[in-house]
Amino acid sequence: MARGGVQIRLERLPMELYTYFRSSAAYRVRIVLGLKGITAEQHAIHLVRDGGEQHREDYKALNPSQLVPTLLDDGQAITQSLAICEYLEERYPQPPLLPPDALGRARVRSLALTVACDMHPLNNLRVLQYLGNQLHIADDARNQWYRHWMETGLQALETMLAKSAETGRFCHGDTPTLADICLVPQLYNARRYAIDLTPYPTLLDVDAACCALPAFAQAAPERQPDAA
Repeated sequence: MARGGVQIRLERLPMELYTYFRSSAAYRVRIVLGLKGITAEQHAIHLVRDGGEQHREDYKALNPSQLVPTLLDDGQAITQSLAICEYLEERYPQPPLLPPDALGRARVRSLALTVACDMHPLNNLRVLQYLGNQLHIADDARNQWYRHWMETGLQALETMLAKSAETGRFCHGDTPTLADICLVPQLYNARRYAIDLTPYPTLLDVDAACCALPAFAQAAPERQPDAA
């Protein structure tokens, strides 16, 4: 529609998600989309093929960090998985992924950030590639690095959940929150590296409750079109 010589667009552009089936950060966003019933057109960015499609110039223009995920909403790019999750929480507040009270929200964010800030960056693909390709660290030592930081973080999470009366079927109470959205992909990564999860019974109980929900099950890496 034109008004006074200015073109006015009335319809929003469709939501799009740039993702990779094994990216735990993209996995988080897929879970949120499922929980909130939001449809987003997915574009696969293969992080390994041809040296990593995230390094292509067209994708770099969209996300200068050359990471996934990237969400496009009405043509505007949003990067960083937790920023995307909280953006979706604000735009689509039902069902809520954060508790109504300030202390509860702080606890959920603390659990989520233990994964997203303390664990995941140390074990991210580009870190592992740098350890191997630039520092020439052998696979065994690199895997030891991975297991050390994974187990350190999982033990912290287990303690945080096991000692708290706020822990329910899920990390916080009896409905999924941002904490669960971060925990489940991290446990998926741990299983890929054959990490023994028996020392973390509380985490396993929460993981089982989450994975019984369709939104979590449908967001799983093996269910994604680019997993083939």
